[in-house]
Amino acid sequence: MDISQDRPLSEPQVPSATPSISVVVPAYNEQEVLPEFYRRTAAVLHGLGLPYEIVFVNDGSTDTTLNVMRALHDADSNVCVVDLSRNFGKEIALTAGIDQCRGDLVVVIDADLQDPPEMIPEFIAGWREGFDIVYAVRTKREGESWLKRTTAAAFYRVMQSVTRVKIPKDTGDFRLMSRRSTEALKKLREHHRFMKGLFAWVGFAAKPVYYTRDARFAGQTKWNYWKLWNLALEGFTSFTIAPLKIATYLGLSVALVAFIYAVYIIYKTIAFGDPVQGYPSLMVVILFLGAVQLISTGLIGEYLGRVFNEVKQRPLYFLNEVNPSKMIAGQWATEAERGGCTAKNIAE
Repeated sequence: MDISQDRPLSEPQVPSATPSISVVVPAYNEQEVLPEFYRRTAAVLHGLGLPYEIVFVNDGSTDTTLNVMRALHDADSNVCVVDLSRNFGKEIALTAGIDQCRGDLVVVIDADLQDPPEMIPEFIAGWREGFDIVYAVRTKREGESWLKRTTAAAFYRVMQSVTRVKIPKDTGDFRLMSRRSTEALKKLREHHRFMKGLFAWVGFAAKPVYYTRDARFAGQTKWNYWKLWNLALEGFTSFTIAPLKIATYLGLSVALVAFIYAVYIIYKTIAFGDPVQGYPSLMVVILFLGAVQLISTGLIGEYLGRVFNEVKQRPLYFLNEVNPSKMIAGQWATEAERGGCTAKNIAE
């Protein structure tokens, strides 16, 4: 066999002395924080002396977020503005920004400045060591309640125990990715997206960087407990079928206990003539079994609903407008001629 034919589909990227950098920033109603975010991020990127772009993604904001982004684009040709046709949610907005960016290195960061852009040089240093992904691990979370910190820690630890994909604990979206890991991520087009899991699923060599997460700089968080609960469901149903297995084992356990109890009742009635237990015990058994059945049906429904949404094969999103940065403006016509930057192709 010719060994030369057995080559990997994606060759590791050799660290370049001057890689271009794309910073992807999804935003929804972040008018208060965007100017300060831009000031700090642009200062860091300018200090690196490397080609860069800041890709702002407007996820259907209802305030003046889009106007602020346009003003930043008019003032700085390194800014790219991607405006989605409506609010699709952070995971989809993040995907749109990753689809749009063209840098050799891609940094994903939230606009609220809880994740400091000053860590980007440390990310790049990790990439120069040969790592495709450098991700930030939170050692402390400022400005968050005890309940939120506790539930977040519990979620990551449960996910690690029930999935084969090892999602790093205490890790958000804040990270740097090489171009080949970014291209691998772009191939994953499911609608129910849990980006933290997708980042881990693509694999490649990864390195953690530890930091203290700051409190939100301005504005209000868009993540209430209901939305966080739904995001947790997305994570569980996207990367494990453990809930279905639990429902199966629970059903088998209840059936076994019910069989043993039925044998006991029959034996006691025949041997001692005791009457069958009355109404209270009967209602408890019926309600318990009904609850088990409803929980099991609900779990099956969660997975079935996600299958239903996937088989429709709708585009992930649609673009309202794109104002490219100078880093990709020169390539824009060529990409458009190939159909690579049209709204239809990007959304697909």
